[in-house]
Order: sequence, then C-alpha cells, then structure tokens
Amino acid sequence: MGDLITLAGQPAAWAALATLIVLEVVLGIDNLIFVSILSNKLPEAQRQKARRIGLGLALVMRLVLLSTIAWLVGLRAPVIDLGITGPLDPHGQPSFETQFSWRDMILIAGGLFLVWKATKEIHHAVDPAPTDDLFDTSKAMLGFGSAIVQILLLDIVFSIDSILTAVGMTEELAIMVVAVIVAVGVMLLAADPVARFIGRNPTVVMLALGFLLMIGVVLIADGFGVHVPKGYIYAAMAFSAGVESLNMIARKRRAAATGRGGATGDH
Repeated sequence: MGDLITLAGQPAAWAALATLIVLEVVLGIDNLIFVSILSNKLPEAQRQKARRIGLGLALVMRLVLLSTIAWLVGLRAPVIDLGITGPLDPHGQPSFETQFSWRDMILIAGGLFLVWKATKEIHHAVDPAPTDDLFDTSKAMLGFGSAIVQILLLDIVFSIDSILTAVGMTEELAIMVVAVIVAVGVMLLAADPVARFIGRNPTVVMLALGFLLMIGVVLIADGFGVHVPKGYIYAAMAFSAGVESLNMIARKRRAAATGRGGATGDH
C-alpha cells in the first residue's frame, strides 16, 4: 500500500501506468476474440458464465505470474539447442533461432493450437455438415468443460506474453498489478457486447477466425525468434475491421433500399 501511495505522487509512474494499461488492453484483444468465438458455441444460458470464468481465469493467471516474476523471466533462458546454424539475415545474424527457451516452446505450442482451432472452425464454416446451418450460433456445438479447458490453455499463452511485455516496460510490481486488473476489467465489460456482435454478424465470425489464424502464425514465428512488430499486426486487424464495417453498412443500406422498393411496389 505504501508503494502505491509513493508512486501516486510521481508523474512518471502515472505515464507508465497509462501506457501499460493501453498496451495490456490491446494485447488482450486476442484473448477476448478467442473467448467470444468459443463461448458462442455453448448453449445460450452458459455463454455469459463461460466468458466470465474464462476472463476471470486470465486475471488469476496474470496475477499469479506477476507473483513469480523471477521464475517468469527465467523462462527466457535457453533449454534446448539444436546446434543448427540458420541462414543469415542482411545484418549477419541467423534469420531464426535454434536455441529454444520455455517461453519459446509455450508460444509455439499456443500458436499451433490457435492455427489448428481457427483452421478447424473455418473448415466447419466453409464446408458444414448437411444438417448444420452456416454460422448458426443458436445450437450448442461444444461442451462447457471443453470450452473452459481450451480457454484456460490460451489464457496461459496470452498471459505469459502479456506479463513478459509488462516486465519489459516497468520494474514496479504495483504498476503492473494495477494495469493488469484494469485491462482485464475492460475485457470483462467488453466481453458480452463483443460476443453478441460476433454472433449477430456471420461474416465477422470469419474475419475473427482469420485474426486468430494470423495471431497463431505470429506466435509460432515469435517462438522461432522471428519477431513481427505488434503494431503491424494490429494495424492489419484494424484495416480489415474497417473494411468489414463498410461492407456491413453497405449491406444494411441495400437491405433498407430493397425494403422501401418492395413497399413502394405493393401500392
């Protein structure tokens, strides 16, 4: 408590807190999209509960990791060395890593899981079973326990990435704790509206699955030491979302115009 009071009087601490909150919220978008898509596959009565539990577990995971920062930072130490020299980049450095830490392996495993899950859902959407309705979120297609387990697995991956990012920005544990709590609180507030929006707009489901596929590939690349700037990823996501928003507006206006034309033609 004393640390918080001391930090409250330092403008630099407030600047670090604000920056970290924004960063944690942005990094939490991936987690939120995955939870929203997965919860929409549950029966209507269980969806909100699954989102609350999933994001609650994300908060607990992040706070537990913050309490073990020394161990977490140690995850960056190489534990496997393949002894292979990869091709060199223009700067004379290997273009990918052949030494892997626990963090690298967790990111690769999480990325592979995301790629598998997103590919599976895209396949189901593109080539549904004869009895399935395309993007029908009114039917339960997943068990509650299975959904929570899958959310927990991705919570672990996203939490490690989130906390390691926070550790790289500030050394003050109190600032990291407050930033994580505020960021997950924002995610909890946004979870239901985001999930309902995705459920009401079938084309947004495909776009969100595309985002998850891209995020999975980026996690795998990061695990192999190929660092893609996060700004590029989120800029691409924002651009795609903007284009889809224009498509949605165009569809609504065409539907409204068709409705007016039909009403006029009835007289």
